Amino acid sequence: MKILVREIPPRSAWALEQAGIHPLLAQLYAARGVQSVQELDDGLARLIAPTEMRGLSAAAALLADAMAADKKLCIVADYDCDGATACAVGIRGLRLLGAKHVTYIVPDRVVDGYGLTSPISERVKASGADVLITVDNGIASFDGVATARALGLQVLVTDHHLPASRDGQIVLPEADVIVNPNQPGCTFASKSIAGVGVMFYVLLALRAELRQRGVFNAATQPKLDALLPLVALGTVADVVKLDANNRRLVAQGLKRVRALMLPTGLASLFIAAGRDATSATTFDFGFALGPRINAAGRLSDMTLGIECLLTDDAARGLELAKALDGINRERREIEGSMREQALAVAEALFNDNEEPPAAICVFDADFHEGVVGIVASRIKDKLHRPTFVFAASGAPGHAHELKGSGRSIPGFHLRDALDLVAKRHPGVLLRFGGHAMAAGCTLAKENLATFEQSLSQVAQEWLDAATLLRRLDTDGPLKPEYRRVELVDVLHKEVWGQGFAPPTFSEEVEVVSQRLVGEKHLALKLKHQGQPVDGIWFGHTEPLPARVKLAFRLDADAWNGMRRVRFLVEAAEL
Repeated sequence: MKILVREIPPRSAWALEQAGIHPLLAQLYAARGVQSVQELDDGLARLIAPTEMRGLSAAAALLADAMAADKKLCIVADYDCDGATACAVGIRGLRLLGAKHVTYIVPDRVVDGYGLTSPISERVKASGADVLITVDNGIASFDGVATARALGLQVLVTDHHLPASRDGQIVLPEADVIVNPNQPGCTFASKSIAGVGVMFYVLLALRAELRQRGVFNAATQPKLDALLPLVALGTVADVVKLDANNRRLVAQGLKRVRALMLPTGLASLFIAAGRDATSATTFDFGFALGPRINAAGRLSDMTLGIECLLTDDAARGLELAKALDGINRERREIEGSMREQALAVAEALFNDNEEPPAAICVFDADFHEGVVGIVASRIKDKLHRPTFVFAASGAPGHAHELKGSGRSIPGFHLRDALDLVAKRHPGVLLRFGGHAMAAGCTLAKENLATFEQSLSQVAQEWLDAATLLRRLDTDGPLKPEYRRVELVDVLHKEVWGQGFAPPTFSEEVEVVSQRLVGEKHLALKLKHQGQPVDGIWFGHTEPLPARVKLAFRLDADAWNGMRRVRFLVEAAEL
C-alpha cells in the first residue's frame, strides 16, 4: 500500500477561505477540484437546466399528451436501489402532476435478467398499459423496445447507462423518445447523473410542459422537492460520481431528510437500520439504507423495496422496512460464507510469495447469483485485481449458463475489457454490459476457462506495475487543533462520495497499545503529534509496529456521556 497526499491548489484554497469557508474545508474542497464558493452553492436554482438534456422536451410532450388522453402508464424498473428509487420517484411524481393511471413492473433478477426484455414488454401490454416508461434501464434493450412498439405501446426510455456499440458505431433502440445524458448529441454536463436523477429531470420538464399548457401556473404547480430524499438515496447508493450537480441533488435531499420532510417508508428504513434521520449523512444512504433496498433485488423481489418507498402508511412502512432488514441480514450471511469460500479459491491461484494474477475469476456451483457482485468487490478490495465472480444461473431453462459480476481497479476499464474478450472469442459471451469499474456478463459453463484465459490476457496487456500498486489518496497530516468533535460533526454533514472522496488524513503516529475486539477488529491507543487518541481498524487483525504511517478518517464515539474524537484507520504503509 502506497499512501499518497492530494495536491492542494493554494489559490483555490485561499479563495475559498477568503469567501468564509472554514480553513480545513477550504483545503479539502480545493484538493477535490473546487475553485470558487459558487461551486458550493447547493441551491436548486444552481441545478443544470432541464433544457440541456436531450429528449426531455419530447418526453414531456409525450407524457402530457398521454395524461390528457387518460392513457395508462407503466414504469419498468431495475432491481437495484437506483432503479427502485427511480421507480418510486416516477410514480409519486407522475401522480403528483395529475396522472391517474400509473403502475410499475420490476424484473426478477434470476428469472428475467436485466433490462427491458420482450417478455417484460408483453407483460406490460397484458397489464392494459398504453405507455411504457423505463427507468435506469432500456438504452440497450433493442428486442424489448421493438416488441413493445410492435404491440402498440409508446416507449419512453429513461436511462443513464452507456449505449451499445456495433462495429465502432453507437446504436440506440427505436423508442419513441430516449432521455439519457450519455446518448449522442446530448450536451447535458452531468454525464454521471444516476437513473433516479434522470427521472427527476423528466418530471421537471413535464411540469414545465403542463404549466405551458395551462394545466396550472407557477403559483399552483405541484412542488417536486418532496422527491429529493429519494433522488439523494438512489444517487449515493448507485455510487455515481458526485459532480457538482449530483452533490446539489444529494445535499437538497439530505436537508429534507434531516428536517424529517421525507417519505414515510424512507423514515421507516432509518428506524429499521437504527440510524437517526435528523443527522443523516451520505454514509447512511450508501451503507445503511441502500443495502437494505438492494437486498430485496438480490435475494427476493424488489417489489418489497419499491412498495416501502411508495407507502404513506406508517405501520405498513415499518412492516416493509423490517422485512427488508431481515432480507439484508440473510444477504450478509450468504455473502460472508461466499466471501470466505471465494477468497480461498482466489488465493489458491498463487503462492504466498507470489503476486496475484493480473485478473481473477472465481466460480463455485454453490454460489448465489444475487451476491456475486458484492463478493467480487470484496476480493478486488483485498487483492487489488480486476475480479469476476460467477454463479450458476437460476433462470428456468438456463441451467447451463453462468452469470458473472465483475469489479475493477482504477486504470482497467472492465466493460471495454469484456468487449475485447467478445471480439477475440466470438460467441463466448452471451451477454455483457456495464461501466469502467463494474460490469456483468453471461456465458455457457463450458466457456468459463476460455473467458478466464482471455480476460487474464487482456489484463496482462493493459495493466502495468504502477496500476497494480495499491494506492490511497489522502489529505495529508491533520493539524492538532482540528482534532475536535465539533469539526467531526461539520465534516459528517458535508456531501462526500464517489469522485468526491470523504476526508482521509495520513501521517506517522505512535502505537501505544493494540488489542483485538470482536476477534476481527484492531482497537488502538495512539499518540498523534504527542497527544493521545483512540483508533480502530475494522476488519483488520494484524498487529502494527510501534511507529507507523496510517491513513485515517475522523469519527466521534461516546464514553461515559462524553463524545471523543477517534481515528477510523483505513490503511497503513508498512
